[in-house]
This record gives sequence, structure tokens and C-alpha cells, in this order.
Amino acid sequence: MSNPFDDDSTEFLALRNGEEQYSLWPVGITVPDGWRVVHGPAPRREVIDHIDRVWTDMRPKSLRDAGPVPGRAGAGPDPAPSTGSRA
Repeated sequence: MSNPFDDDSTEFLALRNGEEQYSLWPVGITVPDGWRVVHGPAPRREVIDHIDRVWTDMRPKSLRDAGPVPGRAGAGPDPAPSTGSRA
């Protein structure tokens, strides 16, 4: 059986958990506890594009809320949003 997460012919959902982390999720597979649908159903590429636009800081919410970005001077979080690129 092929991997349903790689199937471009099916529709997908964007899920988000309480730590504001995102996941691409195939329609038809039960959404796991602790996650909720925030986009879709839609074609795989559209859902990936949505996640890329909205998930600009990969750190969990609890870590973002804890203080400044590691390696940066200053007392607050990074004021400049990321481009969302994970390359």
C-alpha cells in the first residue's frame, strides 16, 4: 500500500495542535486527539501552501512564549516574521 500522505490525488486537511504546530493530514484518516482542522479539505498542494503561509515560526507556542529567540540580543521575541521557508 502506498503512503496516503504522499498521494496528490486525494484531499488533505491542515491540522493544528495546542502548541500551534501544523500537520498535513489526509481526508478519511481520523484526526488524532489534540489536533483540530484549521484548513481544508483541499488539494495537497493548497494545504501545504496554506501551512507555509501561516506557520512562520517552527518553535512550539510554549517555547515562543518563554522568551527571546535563541542567539538574538534583546528581551523580547523576534519582531520580524520568518518567510515560512523550510529549505
